[in-house]
This record gives sequence, C-alpha cells and structure tokens, in this order.
Amino acid sequence: MDPVTLTITIARPPEEVFAYLADMANHQEFTDHFLVDWHLTREDTYGRGAGARFRVKQRFNRFAFGEATIIEIQPPRRLVMAGNGGRFNRVRTLSTWTFERGDAGGTRLQFVTESEPATPADRALEVLFRVRAFAKRRHAHALKRVRAILEEGGQRGAHATISGGARKPATGFRL
Repeated sequence: MDPVTLTITIARPPEEVFAYLADMANHQEFTDHFLVDWHLTREDTYGRGAGARFRVKQRFNRFAFGEATIIEIQPPRRLVMAGNGGRFNRVRTLSTWTFERGDAGGTRLQFVTESEPATPADRALEVLFRVRAFAKRRHAHALKRVRAILEEGGQRGAHATISGGARKPATGFRL
C-alpha cells in the first residue's frame, strides 16, 4: 500500500502529545473503532520495544490479526512503529508519528502509515479490500479521537491487557 499521510493540529504541547502516544497501552483508547482484542506484548508499555497484538475489524477479512511494536523513539519529535499482519503475518507495516510545535504552543501531528505485501496474492488482497481507503478513513477518525482525548478530556476507550495472564505471584497466583 502506498503511504497514507494524515495531519492534525492539537492544542497541547508536543511533549504531552508525545508522552501519550509513546505509551502503547493508550492506543486502544483511540483506535477501538477498528482495532479490537488488544493484548500488550510486555509489561512496560512505554517506549522502545513496547508492542501489542490486535484484530482488525474489517468485513470479509480472513487474516485479521496484526501486531505493532515501537522501534524508534526520539522525544518529543518522532515515534516509529513497525508491525506485521495479513496471512502468516507476512505483510509488513510501518507507521511514523512526527510532532512539530505549532501555533500558540500547540502540536502539528503528522501520521504516515504504509504496508509492504510479501506476495502478489497479498497485493491483490490489498486492492480487493481497498486497504488504502480503509486505512485513511479509520486513521483520520483515530486522530480526531486523539485530539478530543487530549484537548477536551473526551471519552476514552478501554485499556489493553497484557497477554499471557499473571506475571507476578501477587497478580493472580493461587496456591
């Protein structure tokens, strides 16, 4: 899929917007309209290496599971996430968040996402399911939800859970 670029202005400082988006547990709050069944891949949800698995809610999508991991973090300017999805997780994805100081102390947030199908069949499925239009529409709505959450304290969705159950004896271990 060719890159999809979206831009939005948020009336909060870049440091605050960056801190919110660098925490992977917050991503379910604004993407729960099309990414569901979130499970975090580690206990530390902030920064490089934080990741999650989720299911993409799209009609007729047989290979709906995907994952994303933060691979690069440059506070408070840039955040890069890489992931996989599709059949056998062979479609690679890359998403980049860029933060610039805007007017009156706000933040100009630019989001770019793209995918790289591994086979001609994966490429055909992207065209058939209109993945680029789907991504553009859904991510535009997600950016509006980020702005509502950060500016107005808008309605937040549920937080993601850590996959695999209890991690420490005090968090659910029974004798």
